[in-house]
Amino acid sequence: MLVLLVLARIWIMYRFGIQNYDPQWLNGRDSINGVHGERLARLAGRNLRHVWAVWDVRSDEWFSDAPVLLDFGDQLVSIDHQKFDDVCITWNILDPARAIEDDSEDSLFDLVWRPDATPQLAELAGRTLERVVLLEWAGGADDMANGSIAIGLDLAPSWLTIYNALDENGFAYGDPDDCYRQHPLAV
Repeated sequence: MLVLLVLARIWIMYRFGIQNYDPQWLNGRDSINGVHGERLARLAGRNLRHVWAVWDVRSDEWFSDAPVLLDFGDQLVSIDHQKFDDVCITWNILDPARAIEDDSEDSLFDLVWRPDATPQLAELAGRTLERVVLLEWAGGADDMANGSIAIGLDLAPSWLTIYNALDENGFAYGDPDDCYRQHPLAV
């Protein structure tokens, strides 16, 4: 029984109290493209309303372990990274209007959804998405990140890359790093 309670506690922390979030992890360009490529490509031409991030109120900072939510109005796309090469993408599952609820008494976090949580993200609100590109890291021969996939959003003239920052999400602004192989998505 104790083992079940410990496992339940780990599962609750894993989901961070985000309702309806049951990540299905993929890795590798082919699997991500096969499951989500066409749908991601069809986002081209839409306006990005907001980039929602989970904010830790106690430490007053972005909680980068939780998914990032791209709000295109009728399409809410979440992107989440873990380990070195796992990516989870969900569609219209997460709702930033719903509170994040960690009902444990000893919770380490006080998490809320926050739109456009940084000045760089706020600058992207209202921009039109030109295209989505799967970005495959190709660093040096012994680079552990080789093959990891980032999601690149061409919001001309700006770019937003959501990448694996070693077991959490990271944001990069501007043209993608030269170490990425670009794989534009098409319908």
